[in-house]
Amino acid sequence: MPIDWQPFVDFVGRHQRFVLTTHVRPDADGLGSMRALGAALEQQGKQVHQLTLSVLPARYDFLNTDGKIDRFQPPGDDWKNTDAVIVLDTGTWNQLGDFAPFMMKLDCPKVVIDHHRTQDDLKALRLVDTSAEATGRLAFEAITALGGQVTPSMADAMFAALAMDTGWFRHSNATPQTFALASQLVKLGARPEILYELLFERNTLGRLKLMGMALERLQMEFDGKVCWTAIHRTDYAATGALPQDTEDLVNFTRSVAGVEVGLFFVEQVRSGIKVSFRSRERVDVSRLAEQFGGGGHRLASGATIEAPLEEARSRVLEAVRAVLPAG
Repeated sequence: MPIDWQPFVDFVGRHQRFVLTTHVRPDADGLGSMRALGAALEQQGKQVHQLTLSVLPARYDFLNTDGKIDRFQPPGDDWKNTDAVIVLDTGTWNQLGDFAPFMMKLDCPKVVIDHHRTQDDLKALRLVDTSAEATGRLAFEAITALGGQVTPSMADAMFAALAMDTGWFRHSNATPQTFALASQLVKLGARPEILYELLFERNTLGRLKLMGMALERLQMEFDGKVCWTAIHRTDYAATGALPQDTEDLVNFTRSVAGVEVGLFFVEQVRSGIKVSFRSRERVDVSRLAEQFGGGGHRLASGATIEAPLEEARSRVLEAVRAVLPAG
């Protein structure tokens, strides 16, 4: 449903010192939206701090060439002197990591700009459009409402957001409106050919070796309707990869012919199992993820389960079995 951006424009007008952030394990949509909107606020003379809540993946270092993205570290004393918080590309507490308790204590207004169905009460003005293919679109709408001037670097950031959340325009959420916005961003200076190279053609040897492990461990369940694989925390030392190198590997599980649901289990360095869910069409995996305290989109969701790998996998597979379509 289209968003009325006037309350956001009023919100921006009332405040001067902003903290912008996105979810843990940041992706192109969250980061690109944050960078573009942050630049638009700076155009209006606002003081802006842009924070990641976990390590900025090397894949997205091109979004931080100016060094304006900081890593949030508790207790967060460096950012207490703020009078407004904007959270992009998530509306759930469990996706805010160590920032969540910090944000709860901040006595200032907050805004959530997001396109996910799963939402918690973050005590914020909620600007959510689940029909949007990416938060990058909402960032563009917000900047337009503010009367901002989209620079080439802002266009790059929003194009990366739009492209990555549509699987480089391959997924079913890519609509005629998606291509129209992509065209507009190119006219404003976005460089698709350079962005593609930065995002897809800079793999480290460690990531490629980790990819090989994920492929070698592919398993089929339930007459070929489900495919899953897993990465163990010891795999990082064995391959020279980093935890952020697991991004996108879940897509291999859904790419197998006949699979309805793909699952990717990743042992977290600290504790717990991160589960990524992917669906072709008939299964709403956001509902599955919500059973385990997570959420997301109908065809792509995630959750973290505090249990050993074998237990987490067994519980998730049983939940998937219960919702698989017959035939």
